[in-house]
Amino acid sequence: MASLSASNHVARVLSVANHVADVDASSRIANSWRRCLVSHKLDPARQGPPQTLTEAEIRHVAEPMEETIRLATPELDDLARVLRDAGYCVNLADVNATMLFSRLPGEADAKMFLDWKIYTGSNFAETFEGTNGLGTALAEEKPILVHRDEHFRAQWHMFSCAVAPLFDQAGRLAGAVNITSCREDLERTAHQLALAVTMEATRRMEGAIFRGHFRNAWIATVPGDGGSGLLAYDDDRRIVGACRSARALLGLTDGLIASGIDLSRYIKFDHHAARGADEVVELRRADGSALGQGHVAPPLRARPSTQRRDVPVDRFDSLHRLAGRDPGLIKSVKRLRSIGDHNLPVLLYGETGVGKDVFARAIHAASNRARNHYVALNCAAMPESLIDAELFGYEAGAFTGARRDGSKGLIVQADGGTLFLDEIGDMPIALQTRLLRVLENREVWPLGALKPVPVDIRLISATHRDLGRMAEEGAFRADLYFRLRGMEVRLPALRERADRDDIIRQIAREEAPDCRLSDEAWALLAAYPYPGNMRQLRHVLRLAGCTAEDGVIMDADLDLPPFGGRAAEPDLAAAERATIIEALQKHGGRVTEAARALKLSRATLYRKIKQLKIETAQ
Repeated sequence: MASLSASNHVARVLSVANHVADVDASSRIANSWRRCLVSHKLDPARQGPPQTLTEAEIRHVAEPMEETIRLATPELDDLARVLRDAGYCVNLADVNATMLFSRLPGEADAKMFLDWKIYTGSNFAETFEGTNGLGTALAEEKPILVHRDEHFRAQWHMFSCAVAPLFDQAGRLAGAVNITSCREDLERTAHQLALAVTMEATRRMEGAIFRGHFRNAWIATVPGDGGSGLLAYDDDRRIVGACRSARALLGLTDGLIASGIDLSRYIKFDHHAARGADEVVELRRADGSALGQGHVAPPLRARPSTQRRDVPVDRFDSLHRLAGRDPGLIKSVKRLRSIGDHNLPVLLYGETGVGKDVFARAIHAASNRARNHYVALNCAAMPESLIDAELFGYEAGAFTGARRDGSKGLIVQADGGTLFLDEIGDMPIALQTRLLRVLENREVWPLGALKPVPVDIRLISATHRDLGRMAEEGAFRADLYFRLRGMEVRLPALRERADRDDIIRQIAREEAPDCRLSDEAWALLAAYPYPGNMRQLRHVLRLAGCTAEDGVIMDADLDLPPFGGRAAEPDLAAAERATIIEALQKHGGRVTEAARALKLSRATLYRKIKQLKIETAQ
């Protein structure tokens, strides 16, 4: 059946040359298929993995993009967190379609990408792989969604790719941001929404790249029909840079910018009003007509300090801001202040999406280790076979496929700083034993090493699981649990926070700064239970900011799955109970097989069976 489906796909692609395929002959997919057939001389039936670079080749190719990758990484990590639960991998590629940054989703989805070599070092240029999101978006320099059998090669039919090109500070193509999913249950409309989120994240990356390059210049944000543009100018108000959209908006060229043309030839505003870190100003065109509101930010060297010199900055400010007005979190932050710089491990508890990584970073920033590295590993997102090497490192030649010069491992990289282990409850038992030895002896034995490496780390762990119960049931080492639990901090779910309305308003300002919420939208946001917590709220508002018309977010712009408010929360338990019963029935009451199908540990499934009062033959 698979070969028949593949042959049908190949016949459909080949028919494009004769304009008889069941696709729009003028569509971008059809045009790309023709390029692949006629110009690139590709065979849609060809099997095999993409071209993949060696470690040395990756380092060589990535070197010119190091600054771009550094500036884009925060947004890429945030995008990966938003889309991880939907099974997307996130990649940043260079202009040649070589992936130089990868974040894989969790569990089985990650294995799919690893098996098909969709990760750092793989090349998906259209000239090699045919029509695909990454290669075709770069070839056309336009965002694109390539859904399943729209791929040129039959073997990629199970993937859907949404890609946005990335442009540098001069409006030149610098690479592309790619998200790919292998989930069969996601329709095209879901991927279109994910593409909108990716385009918005890419726009912010371009802004970070522009501001990073022109950090010593004044930067004006200019409104336009196709989105805002960024202009950089010097103290004499001569334009020194313009992003791609600003060039299109104002008709600027490299020649005009190189000539040092005066800013007033294009826009005018009260320059003296722009004194703060990011001031709103009324912009006018050169002819005096209103252009709208813009923002002006001074150079970093010119930005006034927000603190008086005789008032020290409180290093716990970030933690206090995260705590907001929630009494439980305020109490936790007070306790964190009291332990000061003592090297006490911290264990964070909270549902998925509450911001455990953000809280951990704030703890690191408030410590005497803030000047050193903060290193994070998501134990659930990393395949079990790779966690050992990633965490503890290895010597050159320690195993087949190891880097020639070995790897230090994350624990050694965090020496003198903080190591954050997210989803610690998903760490395999064998690795728990090795981690316990590190915490006891303060040294690491990399794979293949002849002697240990001494380390000084502060450990912050996080989980959504009940580690105490897991330790009682033997699913987690009890001695490691008590080592991790130097101080326990519980991060409440968004629906439980006393200051939930404040958080919704703040995230709305951050994710949709140019929009306002209608009364209907606010009522819906205020009543929703947010099973995905902060991450879900950011995702929803970011998408709403992209789709809102005339700068007003309506209730129809909010992509909130129907949970029916707080009253519907018990339905989640009912749905979970029904899912477990169905799995048990399907596997004849055998708990081990049902646990494997549900991707749960056997101990966790037994606990849920007991909690939900499910009768079983075993």
